[in-house]
Amino acid sequence: MLNTLRRIVQDVTSAASFQEALDIIVHEVREALGIEVCSVYLLNSARDRYLFVANEGFNADAIGTLSLGLHEGLVGLVGERAEPINLDDATAHPRFHLIPEIGEESFNSFLGVPVIHQRQVLGVLVVQQRDRRRFDESEEAFLVTLSAQLAAIIAHAQATGDIARLTDKGAGLGARDREEVMFRGVAGAPGISLGTAVVIHPAASLEAVPEKVVEDTTVELMVLDKAVNSVRNDIQRISDQFAESLPPEELALFDVYLHMLDDNALPGDIRKHIRDGQWAQGALKQVIREHVRRFEAMEDSYLRERGADVKDLGLRLLAYLQDIRAKKTHFPDDTILVGDEVTPGMLANIPADTLRGIVSVRGSVNSHVAILARALGIPAVMGAVDLPLANVDNRPLIVDGFYGEVFANPSEQFIEQYQMLANEEREFAEELEELKELPCVTKDGWRVRLWVNIGLPGDISRSLDRGAEGVGLFRTEVPFMTRDRFPSEEEQRLIYREHMEAFEPRQMTMRTLDIGGDKSLSYFPINEDNPFLGWRGIRVTLDHPEIFMVQTRAMIKANAGLQCLLRIMLPMISNITEVEEAKALVQRAYEEVVEEGVDVKQPMVGVMIEVPAAVYQSRQLAKSVDFLAVGSNDLTQYMLAVDRNNPRVASLYQETHPAVLTALREVARAAHAERKPVGICGELAGTPVGAVLLMAMGYDVLSMNATNLPKVKWVIRNIKRSDARRMLARVLKMDTAQEIQSYMHGQLIDAGLGRVVPSHHG
Repeated sequence: MLNTLRRIVQDVTSAASFQEALDIIVHEVREALGIEVCSVYLLNSARDRYLFVANEGFNADAIGTLSLGLHEGLVGLVGERAEPINLDDATAHPRFHLIPEIGEESFNSFLGVPVIHQRQVLGVLVVQQRDRRRFDESEEAFLVTLSAQLAAIIAHAQATGDIARLTDKGAGLGARDREEVMFRGVAGAPGISLGTAVVIHPAASLEAVPEKVVEDTTVELMVLDKAVNSVRNDIQRISDQFAESLPPEELALFDVYLHMLDDNALPGDIRKHIRDGQWAQGALKQVIREHVRRFEAMEDSYLRERGADVKDLGLRLLAYLQDIRAKKTHFPDDTILVGDEVTPGMLANIPADTLRGIVSVRGSVNSHVAILARALGIPAVMGAVDLPLANVDNRPLIVDGFYGEVFANPSEQFIEQYQMLANEEREFAEELEELKELPCVTKDGWRVRLWVNIGLPGDISRSLDRGAEGVGLFRTEVPFMTRDRFPSEEEQRLIYREHMEAFEPRQMTMRTLDIGGDKSLSYFPINEDNPFLGWRGIRVTLDHPEIFMVQTRAMIKANAGLQCLLRIMLPMISNITEVEEAKALVQRAYEEVVEEGVDVKQPMVGVMIEVPAAVYQSRQLAKSVDFLAVGSNDLTQYMLAVDRNNPRVASLYQETHPAVLTALREVARAAHAERKPVGICGELAGTPVGAVLLMAMGYDVLSMNATNLPKVKWVIRNIKRSDARRMLARVLKMDTAQEIQSYMHGQLIDAGLGRVVPSHHG
C-alpha cells in the first residue's frame, strides 16, 4: 500500500491542473481499492456548500454542478464530525440523502473521510460499493492516510483560488463575485504597498548540472576566473545603484557578497575541485551544495539565511559559466518583485524608483533581501509558501508587511482600503521621526531605555537614525562565520571596536559566542541528535576556555579609552555553576589585559534568561551578576515547546501566552529584589503590547530591532505607567494569549493609541 500511496501523491503533485489532479485521485483510488465509486466533494466556505468536483462510477454530468448543503447528507455529517464514517447500509442511516441524478440509489456501502488541513475541513473523499459490507480496517486506513497527504495539495489549491474557481463555476458566478485571495507569509519589512507583480526566476539550475571529469583543468580555471570577475562586476553595479538611497554602512551587505568572491573564499574551494579533475560547473555545484547544507543546518535563523546568499552567488556564477543572460524584463512603475527565493542579486536590473514591494516564497525576516527592504523602507513578505508564482505574474498585488500577507485579485474597494492604510502609515512614520532626540518617558515620569539588537555593520546607522540609546544584544557570531578558522584576538578587537566607537558613549552589550547544536562552524562541526537540548552557548565556550578567553580579552581591549560601558552577556545559562566559572574567566581576562598595560574599565557581566530553569533561579542568578537580560524568543520556544520557524506549529508560538508573561514578571521581580537592572532583547519588546506590559513589570531596558523603536517610543511617551500596571494586573488573571491580545488592543485604542493597533484585521 505504501508504494500505491506514494504513486498517487506523486501523480497528483505533477498534474497539469487542479481539476486533473482531482480526476487522478478518484481514478487511482478506485483502481487501488477495487471499488465501484470514488468521489471528491470540496467545501466552499463562502457559500456553505460541498461541491461535487470529481467522480468515477456515477453520472459524470453532475460534476461541477451538483452541490450539498453544509449539513446535508452523509457528506455533511463527515464534515461536521471531522472523522471517517464507515457504513454497510448507508440508505438506512437517518442522514442518508438520496441524489438520484448521479445514480446513487443502488449503492449501500459508504466510507467518507474528511480532508483536513490545519484543523480546517476542506472537503470529503468518498468511496461506495453496491453490496452491503463495511469497508475493512486496511481500506479505511488507506483512505485516511491518503487524505492526510492530499490535504496540503488541496489547501494550496484553496489558497491559489483554484477551489474558488471550481465552486464559483458550479454556482454560475463570475470573477468579479470572487473575494480576494490571501497568501500568508512572514513579515519581512513593515509597510503596505500596492502594485503589479513581476515574477523573476533564476537563470540557471545547479541541480541540473551533471558531474564530468576533465583532463585539461587549465581551461576550466580560466572560465571560472572570467565568471567570477563578471559576477563581481554585477555586485559592484548593484552596490553603486543603491549608493545614494542606502547609507554607507548598509552597503556593507554587498561587501559580504564581494568577500565571498575573494580568492580564499568560494572561488578557492571551487578551484580545488577543478584541480582534482572536475569541470567548472560540477565543481561549482559541489562547493555551493556543501556551503548551503552547512548554513541550512544551523539553528540560528539569521545565520541559516546566509545559505540563500551562497546559493544566489552560485546561480549567478553558473549563469556566466553557461553563458546565460537574463532576458530583458519590463518593470512597471509600481513593481512588486516576486520570486521563489528573492535575493539582493536579483535587484540588479530593477530601477530603484520603481520597486514598491517584495514577496519571496522562501526566506525569513533574517534574509539579506529582507534586511535591505527594511533599510530602503520597502514592504516585504517572506516565506509565502502557497503563492502560485505562475499565476500572479503581471497581476495586481497588495503586500502587507505588517502581517506578512499578500493579496491577489483585490477588488476596487479592497484597493481603496489598503491605499488609505498605506497613506496613514506614511504620515505616521513622518511624525515619528520627530521623536528621535526625545527621551522615552511615560506621561507620569517613568523612564524606559530603548536599545537595539545588532549583528551586521548596517545595523549601526539604522539604529542611530532611530534614536537608539544603547545596544542590548550584539551577536558576535558573524566574525566567526565568515572565516575558515577561529578569528584572532586582534581581528575580533577591531570588529568590536568599530561598533563601540559608532555607539560611543552608549552602553554596549556583547553576547559571548553562541554556537553549538545545529549552529556549528564549518571548521568546528558539532553533530547531535537533539541540538536544541545539546552542546550550545555557554556550554561550548566553558568546555573550550581558550575560545572564551580570546573573545573576552578582545571585547575588553576594544573598550579601552572609551566612555562606552562594556556589558558581557552569557547565553544559555541553566545553573549557577556556569555563571561562576564564566565570571572567573572574565576576571582573569581583565587582569591579563591590565597587566599588558592597557587602560580599561572592569566590564559588567550578566546572564541571558532563556530556559525555564533560569527563570526559577533568577533570584540566585541576579545575586551573582551585574544584570539580567531575557532572551524572550528562546524562552518562549522552550517554555511552549514550539519552533516558531515550523509552519505547522508556528501559531502556537505566543509571546503573550499567560505562562510566558508570568515568567517574565518573575524575572523582573527577582532582579528588583537584588537591585539589579533587568532588560529584554526578544521581539516581544518591539511590539506595542509587549512594550507596555514589560514597562509595567519594571523592565529597565527594552532592546529590539531598530525598525520597531520609533513606534515603541511613541506608545510609551503617550501612556501612564500607572495605567500600564492596571492593564498588567488584569492580564495576569487571563487564561489565553488571544484574550490578552484582544484586551490590550482595546485598552490601547481607549488610551488614544489606536494608530499602533492592527485595526485592518477582523
